[in-house]
Amino acid sequence: MMMKNKVLIPLETLVCGLLVFVLTVFNLLSPLDYMVRDRLYQIPRGINSHIKIIGIDEKTLDEYGPIQTWSRNRYAQLIETLNSDENAKPMIIAFDVHFSGNVEKEDDGDAVFAKAAEESGNVVVVEQLIYGQRLISNESGVMVAPVEGVDEPYDEIAAVAKVGFSNVSQDSDGTVRRIIPVEHADGVDYKMFSKVIYDEYCRINNISPTEIPTDKNGRSLINYSGKPGDYEYLSMADVLSGKIDPKAFTDSIVFIGAYAPGMQDNFRVPNGGRSQMYGVEIHANILQSYIENRFAINGNPILFGLITAVIAMLLHVAFRKLKVWQSLILLIASIGLEVWLCVMLNDKGTTFSIIYLPLIALVSYVYAIAINYITEKARKQKVLNAFRKYVAPQIVEEISKKGEFEIELGGRNRDIAVLFVDIRGFTTMSEALEPETVVEILNEYLSLTTKAIFDNSGTLDKFVGDATMAVFNSPFDLEDYVFKAVCAAMDIVKGGEELEKVLFEKYGRSVGFGVGVNCGPAVVGNVGCDFRMDYTAIGDTVNTSARLEANAKKGQVLISDEVYRRLEGRIEVKEVGELALKGKSKGFMVYEVVSVDR
Repeated sequence: MMMKNKVLIPLETLVCGLLVFVLTVFNLLSPLDYMVRDRLYQIPRGINSHIKIIGIDEKTLDEYGPIQTWSRNRYAQLIETLNSDENAKPMIIAFDVHFSGNVEKEDDGDAVFAKAAEESGNVVVVEQLIYGQRLISNESGVMVAPVEGVDEPYDEIAAVAKVGFSNVSQDSDGTVRRIIPVEHADGVDYKMFSKVIYDEYCRINNISPTEIPTDKNGRSLINYSGKPGDYEYLSMADVLSGKIDPKAFTDSIVFIGAYAPGMQDNFRVPNGGRSQMYGVEIHANILQSYIENRFAINGNPILFGLITAVIAMLLHVAFRKLKVWQSLILLIASIGLEVWLCVMLNDKGTTFSIIYLPLIALVSYVYAIAINYITEKARKQKVLNAFRKYVAPQIVEEISKKGEFEIELGGRNRDIAVLFVDIRGFTTMSEALEPETVVEILNEYLSLTTKAIFDNSGTLDKFVGDATMAVFNSPFDLEDYVFKAVCAAMDIVKGGEELEKVLFEKYGRSVGFGVGVNCGPAVVGNVGCDFRMDYTAIGDTVNTSARLEANAKKGQVLISDEVYRRLEGRIEVKEVGELALKGKSKGFMVYEVVSVDR
């Protein structure tokens, strides 16, 4: 096992490191990674109260009809309403409404709207970039969809208002997480709607714009400040009808855009849950990120993959060596530390895939528990297999079910029954036969005695030459152990008679058994020294059993008076009388068992 671990653990460790590295570099579980990053990174931070939204909502559509039927004069009215107080005007008025081409209207709304925007001097409108269907390789070697055209606002408004594209980029799961601040096409730089507003904000407030970080694809990750519906929203119908005091928009950046599901300008966002966010809210979030300089880009995945791979390898080695509770603490601490570090780095502008180290660490932890369980189970099975050589199989099965494997170290007093059995005539036989034959016959007899002991739930203590010692009620509790010891003795004698016939026909020699059984207190436990121990029983009860066996003739089972007293009425005996047993100062009453009542 030690040699196996020396090879297996380094191999497992290497696999853990490679898995973390490959998963991190290629972000192979990107949907799960996006989900976890959204939960951890996109925490609402509070919205800017100077960013307000005037929504073209259901109420507005009910009041004025479908938006495509409107005269642009209505937007001019909105500008005039917002600027009605010369001393309480909005800082910027941003229309997230696409004014594509001229619209023929009797009131010449196109010109009126353009004139209102020019007089206001703080209007921003949107254009739409048209992306190609075929991907091409950009300067960084990344496949991207090229800009093939621009759907611009009509000339009059484009001439007097600032213009930015309103396209938002959706990830593979349809969620808006990142922006392209500037698109380059045919030598022209097209700025995003929110960036144009930010540049105007900086110009008006006489501050230098901050350049946000972008990756090799020219993208930045949005750190959303609010969830859907967090920004202050007012109905366009209420503003135009005079229900809202225009002073509410003083020095504010006012977004005007779709705020009704039917206008199909709503998107999934990282912090929206099941709710979607209108495009105008997304641009409000992007603008706030510009103002607060809270964008992020993906960090170097190779460097991060290497670092997390090394950590994963160290964790795996620790999991394989530590206890379960220690490994659990280490697992929780490592995951918590990585989460804290990644959130902090994201706030600083660099984001990393967060799931792969915790995921592989968790798998490693579970694997270590499983391996340790399997190893421990194998060890216990090994112990059980060892028990099967000494203890009756049914006892072993009971131990296996209960899981009680430990035998007490040292010695303790216990009432037991002890059986000794010896082969009569073995010495004479061994002198007349070849050694191989002697061993074969001995094994036959020892197999018989062992089977009889195990069949009666006894414990095989030891073989001493051609003698066998067995104990009952040790090391585990056994019901009716004295009776079972006598039954085992009778089974040995009966089995010996049948075996004797077979061996006589085969070798021309026969032998038999003499058995002694005694019961009483004895000291049971591990006897020996630190490096060599035997689990056995010692004491007068054991010695007396051995003396009884020494006095037993071939085919005879001798028991003590104590055994007879305990089993009186259950066994048939023949009184042998008092024998002078070696080591006994007085005669010892002995009985021969004739039969047992099973």
